[in-house]
Amino acid sequence: MDKKTTFNLWYLIAAVLGWLVLQGIFEQAQQTEPLAYSEFQDYLRDGRIDDLVITESRIVGQIKDAGEGEPTRFVTTRLEPSFADELEQYGVQYRGGTDQNWFSTLLSWVLPALIFVGIWMFLIRRMSMGGLGGGLMSVGKSRAKIYVEKDTKTTMDDVAGVDEAKVEIQEVIDFLKDPEGYSKLGARLPRGVLLVGPPGTGKTLLARAVAGEAGVTFLSISGSEFVEMFVGVGAARVRDLFDQAKNLAPCIIFIDELDALGRARGAGPMAGGHDKKEQTLNQLLVELDGFDPSAGTILLAATNRPEILDPALLRPGRFDRQILVDRPDKHGRKKILEVHVKKITLDPAAKLEEVAALTPGFTGADLANLVNEAALLATRRKGEMVRMDDFSRAFERIVAGLEKRNRLLNPRERRTVAYHELGHALIALSLPGVDPVHKVSIIPRGIGALGYTLQRPTEDRFLMTVEELENKMAVLLGGRAAEELVFGEISTGASDDLQKVTDIARSMVTRYGMDEKLGQAAYETERGHFLGQPAEGGGRRFSQDTAREIDIAVRDRIQEVYERTLAILRERRDEMDGLAKQLLEQEVLTENDLPKPIAEPAAVIA
Repeated sequence: MDKKTTFNLWYLIAAVLGWLVLQGIFEQAQQTEPLAYSEFQDYLRDGRIDDLVITESRIVGQIKDAGEGEPTRFVTTRLEPSFADELEQYGVQYRGGTDQNWFSTLLSWVLPALIFVGIWMFLIRRMSMGGLGGGLMSVGKSRAKIYVEKDTKTTMDDVAGVDEAKVEIQEVIDFLKDPEGYSKLGARLPRGVLLVGPPGTGKTLLARAVAGEAGVTFLSISGSEFVEMFVGVGAARVRDLFDQAKNLAPCIIFIDELDALGRARGAGPMAGGHDKKEQTLNQLLVELDGFDPSAGTILLAATNRPEILDPALLRPGRFDRQILVDRPDKHGRKKILEVHVKKITLDPAAKLEEVAALTPGFTGADLANLVNEAALLATRRKGEMVRMDDFSRAFERIVAGLEKRNRLLNPRERRTVAYHELGHALIALSLPGVDPVHKVSIIPRGIGALGYTLQRPTEDRFLMTVEELENKMAVLLGGRAAEELVFGEISTGASDDLQKVTDIARSMVTRYGMDEKLGQAAYETERGHFLGQPAEGGGRRFSQDTAREIDIAVRDRIQEVYERTLAILRERRDEMDGLAKQLLEQEVLTENDLPKPIAEPAAVIA
């Protein structure tokens, strides 16, 4: 309903109510009081009655020469049918009337209608604002959150660790600040910019920083907010979103989690031509075709699953620029930590370089969580500042889980766990190219971990050789080998290690072409993770005979590495027994308690 129409109608209602109040005041001014019929007859006999109005049930009149305390006007109930003869006897003038006047008759019809219209308008307004039924009347309206320039306080200084992405997206900021100067050579800004990266790498933060730097309005909406139970609502919201953007230009439209809206059409088994998600996607494609970035409106979107997006979204002319926002390297992690430690009281002796080296693979969100956990630990111990050991304990808390000191193990289980963890540690100390051991503990952590061996990477790795992969397998198998060597039997404690070893060995055989018999061929596509999410596709592309050869190659490779692991532990058995005794007493061994890594372990491996 139009706001102007609503305003005028409410004025009419106020005028009617005011009229009713004035009418009541006027009737009170007349001082009409009820009079008993017997008193009326007395006044009539005395000749003091004048100006009567007679209805079917009432008599309203005026008393002449009313004294103090007597009413000037009166109303009484009519009782006698032959009342007219009696009036003629006393010579009183009278006239007929009705019980209801035109005003009361009008109100009897108009007032209920006005009340009904008022209630109806109140309900309509509530539904349109979302106060009743979840905004039923506004179901086709866009739910984008609009942040004006003063509300978008994020700048590029708040974004760290993604320098390449910041450089690429700087063009968007330059265009919004100076669209004419930017396009004087005929260049056209990309219609859509898609930020791609694992969860937590700062895609949404980067989009908000673009709006903050450019000083324009920022419209933020999630892809899932276009989907409702009503057919056609998603398409209507897409249209309304772009209409809002045209009215607010220059501005930035940001669609987070684009994969919820732009999944490839016909990708699922139940997909059909009339699916409401496809209607929403089709409407988005239409809006992108008619989208003119020269008007000062920029479309940004973010997703961590670009592999499932519809190809029509990614073609040139729509989302024709993709910017990778990847996990930061060591230098990037340090920059991110510098941003987050501004909010805490940091010990000057704490070195952020060491924290960055301790956290390979961490995203910006992970590092923010690490800083917060360290601050909580420092608060818990009543410290005045956050120290380096707080970061170390926070890292262990995130990676291995919470300590379970109340989980009591019997003596044999504690011995088994101690030798198991020392098996991992000694193998890591004996092989080249393996991350150094930082700590060994037999304190239970997390859900099912009875102990853990913490390794601290020295650098980010992107490529691994056959030897390095086999050494990594040997470290994982060190726990099972130590149990067999010391106790002559094996336990269930190595289940997770065996799964990881099998995955590495199978990837070496089927994906990396590292088996001599099977040759330089990839028998399986990657079925692991893409940008932190399960990838679709994959499957077997070989015969049953080849499948048997793959299984044999995987088994033989694991067994070969296991035999080498046993050989290393046999040579260091005395050293392992001494460390096990110390570990059972202290429950934790740090890198200072462990022996130094062997410089040339080739003779041991052979």
